[in-house]
Amino acid sequence: MKYIWAYGGTLATFAVMDLIWLGLIAKNFYRTQLGDLMAQHFQTWAALAFYLVFPIGIVIFAVRPQDAAIGIRGAALAGALFGFFAYATYDLTNLATLRGWPITLTFADLAWGTFLTGVSAAAGRWIVLTMVAPSTA
Repeated sequence: MKYIWAYGGTLATFAVMDLIWLGLIAKNFYRTQLGDLMAQHFQTWAALAFYLVFPIGIVIFAVRPQDAAIGIRGAALAGALFGFFAYATYDLTNLATLRGWPITLTFADLAWGTFLTGVSAAAGRWIVLTMVAPSTA
């Protein structure tokens, strides 16, 4: 049960924050940086798959509901590291292999992914520590 709560809290935090970032705050930044690299049509299925799968990794590697010793700060740090390595894989691979991939976007996206994943892990851990009844923990 605690994995379900952890996943729900992590997923909700990650999705809401990222949708605000991509849809409102940095929308024009990404459009300006990517230019012609940006797809004409948004692939909803791919975005949905990412939003459903990535938080599973955050829960397994950072929130760690089964680990009674980890606190919110520990989960945030583990989440930030997980986000850094995951986003670095994406952004640095694109920088290395795609013509015209902007280095400015690489650094901005890497920073955002690190921060977002850390906050999402902290939220998931907070849910585990505060919302999950001791009988289900």
